[in-house]
Amino acid sequence: MIEQKRMSTTSLEALFQRYKTAGWWILAPRAEGDITTFGEVDSPGDVAAGLIQTTLSPKSAVLPIWEELFRFRRGESGIEVVEAAESSVPTIIFGLRPCDARAFAALDAVFTWDSQDEPYLARRNKVAFVSIACNQADDYCFCTSTGGGPGDTAGSDLLLTGVGDEYLVEVVTERGVELAGIAGELFGPAEGMDKAAHLASVPVRFDLDRLRQVLPKTFDREELWIDQSLRCLGCGACAYVCPTCVCFDIQDEATRHGGARVRCWDSCGFSLFTLHTSGHNPREVQSHRWRQRVMHKFAYMPERLQVLGCVGCGRCSRACPVDMNLAEHLAVIAESGE
Repeated sequence: MIEQKRMSTTSLEALFQRYKTAGWWILAPRAEGDITTFGEVDSPGDVAAGLIQTTLSPKSAVLPIWEELFRFRRGESGIEVVEAAESSVPTIIFGLRPCDARAFAALDAVFTWDSQDEPYLARRNKVAFVSIACNQADDYCFCTSTGGGPGDTAGSDLLLTGVGDEYLVEVVTERGVELAGIAGELFGPAEGMDKAAHLASVPVRFDLDRLRQVLPKTFDREELWIDQSLRCLGCGACAYVCPTCVCFDIQDEATRHGGARVRCWDSCGFSLFTLHTSGHNPREVQSHRWRQRVMHKFAYMPERLQVLGCVGCGRCSRACPVDMNLAEHLAVIAESGE
């Protein structure tokens, strides 16, 4: 059962200091030039304010853009392998939106599906989420169409909702109980606080059940996928800002004396993503790559992993240089004939 507390907004500074004293590293939205991403902060004053959503998601806290899996070198007895040292520290991701908190369920499903991804889990098990409910939204937001909402608690350990000069604090998980206990004197009883009145309005853009019913039957409708993908540049911007995209590449960066095996983000939208050594490419045109992106998130992942591959954050549409809008495309598919 979710426990509710209240906290003054002026207590954030003390909350941050309690967490830092307890050994937690805090990541929160930070402005870096024209973009906002999640970076280390020391106090609430370092946190970017007034955002509907950050440009980049907090995904890299558990799945870095680039990581070294191990090093290898040529020794006297042959190739010697040195495993990468684990350097992650207990981390609080503060100020992420409810959609981002929900996104980690999709990552968890992928990286614990047929095997346990040890580098991922080493970081994931040390991360806690203190989310802030959305009091504003824009036309790109469609979380309510994917099973979430501006005040959704799923995935959060603590969820803060601004109510005047106070926060309604919802303690969602056992880790949330731990986080609340670190600064228990900052919290009080929450009777009489109306959460719903302070949440953004996010209209439903499409019927998710209808979409999932129709989508598998559209696979061979070439005209649909061509029409939706005509503007696509294959730039991968949508994948790199998405909180649930998990595609990666593994490469060896080496000299004759040794090197490192590294994992880095990739995208099914890239023309080389499925290129075989033979030269054959099973997704040789962009319409097929766009179809794969939509099918993977809304058909394949729910069927195989029982989790949706999209949380409706809208980042892909905001970042698209040619103004492709995922929610609009999904609405067209959901409303199309079978």
